[in-house]
Amino acid sequence: MRAERGGRRIARPGHRPGMSEALAALRAEIAVRREHGGDHNHAAHPLRSHDRTPHIPENGSPMTIWTARPETADDITAIRDINLAAFPTSGEADLVDAMRTDPKAWIDGLSLVTEGSDGTLAGHALLTRCHVDGAPALALAPCAVRPSAQRTGAGSAAIRAALDAARSLGENLVLVLGHPEYYPRFGFTPASRFGIRAPFDVPDEAIMAMALDDTRPVPTGTVQYPAAFGV
Repeated sequence: MRAERGGRRIARPGHRPGMSEALAALRAEIAVRREHGGDHNHAAHPLRSHDRTPHIPENGSPMTIWTARPETADDITAIRDINLAAFPTSGEADLVDAMRTDPKAWIDGLSLVTEGSDGTLAGHALLTRCHVDGAPALALAPCAVRPSAQRTGAGSAAIRAALDAARSLGENLVLVLGHPEYYPRFGFTPASRFGIRAPFDVPDEAIMAMALDDTRPVPTGTVQYPAAFGV
């Protein structure tokens, strides 16, 4: 997911089906966590694991080895199935399909999947082109894992591999809208620390950013997402 809060004008995320609901759910979950702290467990667990590295799952099941790699044309149906299974509506699956048709947003090699030893795809993470007041950046969204593979390490493998791939392409700034207890493990911090804002209203800790190369300057301002995001 993702978000931003624009300069003087707040854009309302009502154009893409499911965006308003997703933002409302995120706000509600953050509010509950603020009140109850770590005792509250959220229902959706994004992604987790490492390229070709054995990982002991959080749920205590037998060790699973996940392999992360860029998507191929043969993976498109499975990627849609993963997103349909991971989210309550088809919004995220439709977003991925729409982004593939947008040459200004889609970047070859930045749609990553994780697969098990049997070749079954379990996780997916997508980075696409966005901008911060005209300067290029990347949006991490969506991130999805099949329910049967959540908390087994299928997700972080895709996320880490996507970030590594972006770094190898010379990209720097990456933005994500998501759970503030989850994404900091990858290096994300509140985007407001970089002077970056979202174009709609979300809790400050939910819109996060990271610089893949901390020696390079990071633009400040409001995030502009591709048209498919509907904001």
